[in-house]
Amino acid sequence: MGDESSLSRQIASVERSVVFLRQEHLTLLHGLHLEILSLQKRCSELQEEEEILEDSCRHMENHLSERECTLGELRKELTHKGALVGALRANLKEKERHFLEELKRRSHCSTILNTELQKQTEAAAYLSFQLHAARQKLHHQRMQQRQALLARANSQGAQCRQEPHLPLPVVKPKRKSARASSRVERARECVPIEKVMGPAEPTAMPDPALFLHPRRHRARSRHTVAQRQPPMGLEKENEEEGGGEGPVEPQGEAARLVSSAAAPPAAETKAD
Repeated sequence: MGDESSLSRQIASVERSVVFLRQEHLTLLHGLHLEILSLQKRCSELQEEEEILEDSCRHMENHLSERECTLGELRKELTHKGALVGALRANLKEKERHFLEELKRRSHCSTILNTELQKQTEAAAYLSFQLHAARQKLHHQRMQQRQALLARANSQGAQCRQEPHLPLPVVKPKRKSARASSRVERARECVPIEKVMGPAEPTAMPDPALFLHPRRHRARSRHTVAQRQPPMGLEKENEEEGGGEGPVEPQGEAARLVSSAAAPPAAETKAD
C-alpha cells in the first residue's frame, strides 16, 4: 500500500511537471512565434530600405557618370578657351605693336607739320611786314610828291602875285544845260579821290597771326593794332620830321610780328 501511494504521488508530480512543461513550452512557442513575426517584419523593412538604398545608389551612379561627362566637356571647353586666349593675346600684342608704330608715325608727321606751319607763319609775317613797309614807302613818296606839288603851286602863286594885274574881260555867264551838268558830275565821279583829296593815309599792318589763328588771336590782334596805331597828328609830325627817309621803326615791328606769329605754333608743339 505504501508503494502504491508513493507511486501515485510520483505519477501526480510527474503529471504536474508535464503540465508545467507544456505550459512553459506553449509560452516559449508563443514568444518564439512573436519573435519570428517581429524578425520577419524587420527583415521586410530592411529589404525595403535596401531597395531604397539600391535605387539611391543607382541614381548617384547615374549622377556621377553625368558629372564625369560634364567634367570632360568642361575640360575640353577649357582647353579650347585657353587656346583662344592665347590667340587673342598674340593678336592683342600685334595690334598694340601696330598702334605704337602708327602713333610714332603720326607724332613724327605732326612734328613735321608743326615745323612747316611755323616756317609758313614766319614767312607770312615777313611778307606782311614787307608789304607794310612797301605801303609806308609808297605813302611817303606820295606825300613827298604832294609836298613838291604844293611847293610848286605856292611858287607859281607867288609869281602870279608879283606880276601886274591885268583887267579881266567881262564875260556873261552862260546857262548850263542839264546835259552839261550831268557830264560834269560824271567827270567828277570818274576823277579818283586821291587827285582831289590827296593820297589816303596808310592803315596799320594787320597781325598775320590773326589770319592763321583767327579765334585764338582775335582779341590780342585788336589790342596790338590799337597800341601800334599812332594818332594822326603825331604821324604827320613824324612824316614831316623824317622827310624822305622812310619809316624808322619797321625793324622793331618786324621782330615783334615775327615773335607774335611764331609763338602760337611753338605752344602747340609743346602741347602736342
